[in-house]
Amino acid sequence: MTEGVRPGEEFQVYAGSRIVRVRCPQDSRPGQFLQITVPVDPNEPERNTQRSMPADSPNVRRIQDQSVRSAAYMVTIPEGVRGGQQFPVTIQGQQLMVTCPHNARPGMTVRVVPPAPPSNLDRPPEQRRGPAGRNTDDGTQLFEVEVPSGVKPGQPFAHTCPTNASPGQKIRFKLPLALTQQKGKGSAASQVKLSYDKDGWTRTIRVTDMKFQWVRMDDKGDVDLNTRFDVDKSAYVRKLEFVAGEDPRLRDGIISLVPASDAVVDSKIKSSDGRDLVTYADIAAAQVKTFEEKAQWFQETCGQLCVEWNEGHMRMNVRREYLLGDSIDAVMSLSRRDLRKLWRFEFIGEMGIDAGGLAREWFQLVTEEIFDPDMGLWQSSAVNQMCMQINPASYISCEDHKTYFRFLGRVMGKALFDRQLIAGHMVQHLYKHILGWPVTFGDLEVVDEEYYNNLKQLVDMAKQGEDLSMLFLDFTTSNEVMGTREEVELVPGGANVEVTNENFPEYLEANLKYRMMDRVKDQLNELLLGFFDVIPEPILTIFDFQELELLMCGLPEIDLQDWRDHTEFSGEFDGVGGDHECCGWFWEVVGEFDQEMKARLLQFVTGTSGVPSRGFGVLQGNDGNIRKFTIHGVRVGECLYPRAHTCFNRIDLPLYESLEELREKLKLAVTMVATGFDIE
Repeated sequence: MTEGVRPGEEFQVYAGSRIVRVRCPQDSRPGQFLQITVPVDPNEPERNTQRSMPADSPNVRRIQDQSVRSAAYMVTIPEGVRGGQQFPVTIQGQQLMVTCPHNARPGMTVRVVPPAPPSNLDRPPEQRRGPAGRNTDDGTQLFEVEVPSGVKPGQPFAHTCPTNASPGQKIRFKLPLALTQQKGKGSAASQVKLSYDKDGWTRTIRVTDMKFQWVRMDDKGDVDLNTRFDVDKSAYVRKLEFVAGEDPRLRDGIISLVPASDAVVDSKIKSSDGRDLVTYADIAAAQVKTFEEKAQWFQETCGQLCVEWNEGHMRMNVRREYLLGDSIDAVMSLSRRDLRKLWRFEFIGEMGIDAGGLAREWFQLVTEEIFDPDMGLWQSSAVNQMCMQINPASYISCEDHKTYFRFLGRVMGKALFDRQLIAGHMVQHLYKHILGWPVTFGDLEVVDEEYYNNLKQLVDMAKQGEDLSMLFLDFTTSNEVMGTREEVELVPGGANVEVTNENFPEYLEANLKYRMMDRVKDQLNELLLGFFDVIPEPILTIFDFQELELLMCGLPEIDLQDWRDHTEFSGEFDGVGGDHECCGWFWEVVGEFDQEMKARLLQFVTGTSGVPSRGFGVLQGNDGNIRKFTIHGVRVGECLYPRAHTCFNRIDLPLYESLEELREKLKLAVTMVATGFDIE
């Protein structure tokens, strides 16, 4: 529909070789597309053969252009059309809308390269196979979809709705073939993900600018447009905006936690000379590889970003007795380009040539020292003693604590860049923040189980219709710093805002944001700024948060016999123990797992892939006491899939009737913990 047309008015269009007049419907507006049915031309004789292709519009002229594979056309801009407006033309039997360039005017010509004419557009829409996709010559595939009900212009629904479209209309877009072709056989983990289709948050490509974004579909397959906090559905993603810093070597940034659908990530990387080094098609192809193949692709990409030796390299001279201080001075003096140069290490006063061993030792010693709880920057997780979390009170222990976190971020990024490992395992939601993955209300449980359970009780009370105002709560929470409890407002003026049933969702949202980010926002901001000084964010999109931990800390050496010897049994297995048939099947399946799947199982049950240096016999729980790996037998009616309790290092294992069923359900549960947020 052309500009200036109001509902009820008529406008003229080309329909094949004829000019027809169309009345604008009452619920339409300029810029939208209409589908019309044109009466049979009485002057055209009936024939059973396929109709000939409609003639091109009078203002269209075909040209020969060697720069494109398909035909190009020169189109004359009609009278009355201004810059930015669209006008219809017929080319190769297709009615297309051409946007007039802002610097053009009527009578001028513009070059148009139309898409190849579809072979099935002369059939009614309900007879077309959907989605209507076909390959094109530019390595992409063209699709036609109908905008779902309830979608507004600019909102995502697997891709972003154009500003001139509305529900019920059909739009076309192209996707790279790598996103549409059948995936090859990957690891056991990747095969389970690909075969499991669950309604939830999914990372997709936004067609308007080819950036990655998160979307959530509801039970009907439509985009979930709920903007108010929902315990079961809402998710948030960290957003990091880079700004220029006072020191040209150090960027500043502003970090925040935004609704998952509002967070986007670039899908391509440019080289120093402006070339596309990585495209969305490369990333799409890498996302379905095995973990080992992903790691290889990642390292090869980092190798292309690495500064050549003859263009400059760095020598790090440090004293062992002042290792951390010397290392901070050296690393923080470097520019972002220096961070991608080759580093060689020398411990002053010691004989040795760095052929890789000194670098490996440096990364190990530096990260061990900075993750040490005695430093005051990090502390053991309240839920899992093997995992480290940022100390909210790090500013008390270390005056220039922000510098330490920026340094650690650079070291972590450089370790990934150079295929080195770090010595500390972090809590899960920090890996999610690095990747830009959604965090949900359920993630609170692995941060502070007691706090999570208290909020869950309030949720249950609200669902039962109880009056929450009788609890006399407000929008505040309390923190303990150096033995002193302090009150923190969750929102401005929160001490004066009473919690009621009406504002309860906002209360839960404020608690989630505070626990997941706000109380350590300054430290996390510096950590991520340092990390992204080295690693470009788009190439991390191929990993899930479990894979990122394995990439940064390495695949653990798991002694399966030691694991079995230090496993306890409870529930339906109490008294029978490992002699129960299901327990025998469990260990048989675990024995079939490769190193990646064993590590993922360990992450699933304990929250981390780390194994205590003295083995599974000293595995700790959330209270710091020994809590051995436990297999808890439950009836199938209680849960369909194995269920984990990371606070107690316990897995609930249903009493399956066959080895095959146990294998299928266990693989699914272990894999989907990183992708589906829940499988109950």
